[in-house]
Amino acid sequence: MKIVGGWSEDPLWAHVYDWMVEHPVAGGAAFRAGLGSPLRLLHEATYELGILPAGTRVLDVPCGGGVGLRGVRPGQGLDYLAVDVSEAMLRRTREAAHARGVGDQVTTVRADVGALPYPDGHVDRVLTLTGLHCFPDPAAAVAEMARVLRPGGVLTGSTVLEEAGPRWWPMRVGGRLGGILGPGVTAAQVRDLLAAHGMVDVDLQVTGALGYVRARRDDAPGQPR
Repeated sequence: MKIVGGWSEDPLWAHVYDWMVEHPVAGGAAFRAGLGSPLRLLHEATYELGILPAGTRVLDVPCGGGVGLRGVRPGQGLDYLAVDVSEAMLRRTREAAHARGVGDQVTTVRADVGALPYPDGHVDRVLTLTGLHCFPDPAAAVAEMARVLRPGGVLTGSTVLEEAGPRWWPMRVGGRLGGILGPGVTAAQVRDLLAAHGMVDVDLQVTGALGYVRARRDDAPGQPR
């Protein structure tokens, strides 16, 4: 673990983030202080996975330390594809999966979100928690996540938004200098990118520095990719 450095260096922030997610009281207070948003919303985004039927194929990108696995139930029968560019993050996801008793449902894959190793329409659900602001090319990331999502499939996730006020400027500047944040996106860009790649029913809830998004892949043929 390093204090600074990109995601391949297993930065300190990744451990702090995971700790906050796993400790609803103290971590939740730190999460709200740092991002101005209730941790409850992130937890709810993961719990939604727990109602998916057996056989559902989920893409979690970037999987990070496996926080998305909070919602997966032992014996649920998901096909959970945990994708990250960092081997350190994938190792931690595997450890989290086994600790939660869901290791048999999880496959970890080292890949770039801008070039996902899956065919069109391969997954039923995409989960992308606090990730879009980390990607070096958010447009390519959205294009790929939409491409691999089947018609009618749902994308959910969250991202730090660029229009977040001066309170969060140091976080964005420091994150970019430390190599853990990319160029970022505004709420309007999130909506436009999703719409440009065939996503409909886009719902974006802004809370503090974060935007929580939910959208559905249009099931009509001939949508732009």
